Amino acid sequence: MSGHDEHIVLLIREMVDLELNAKRFYEHAAKVTHNETGKKMFKRLALEEAGHIKDVGVIFASALGGDDWKEILQREVKNHAPSKLVAKFEEEVQEWGSENKADETEALRMAMDLERRAIKFFEDLSKKYVDNPAARKLAAKLADEEKFHYDMLQAQHDSVMNVGIWLDEAEFRMDGKF
Repeated sequence: MSGHDEHIVLLIREMVDLELNAKRFYEHAAKVTHNETGKKMFKRLALEEAGHIKDVGVIFASALGGDDWKEILQREVKNHAPSKLVAKFEEEVQEWGSENKADETEALRMAMDLERRAIKFFEDLSKKYVDNPAARKLAAKLADEEKFHYDMLQAQHDSVMNVGIWLDEAEFRMDGKF
């Protein structure tokens, strides 16, 4: 593999780590969240994170000049370790007890951290592909989607904590039904 290909492998590895951890975290958060709207929101986010892997494939296919990225992706997914974030969250849930509202707010806080990482990843990726307008545009679109996720999680966190700004109209629903 050439140096360029090795760079792509590292990017794919980082993307798999980011998106799979987010997907697994959101699936787990949906299981432990008591509120039905919260469960639906986390399930929706898990589905969207899974879709991002497919979308990013377009960028990597362009960079590698074919579908070689799929083989690299499959290898990385197969070798991907269980999510450390899920384990950390589960430890904290056990510490607080399963009926404590704090586990849901912690899930939202951790999810916001995940989304910040994803925003940075996709913004950096868009800068790496300045010579490929389609790849740059897709990476920027994914960064925007992650920003929307972050904003949605922040609004939900503020609502659960009873803080934040006053809204005279809902801009979006937390269950993903617009």
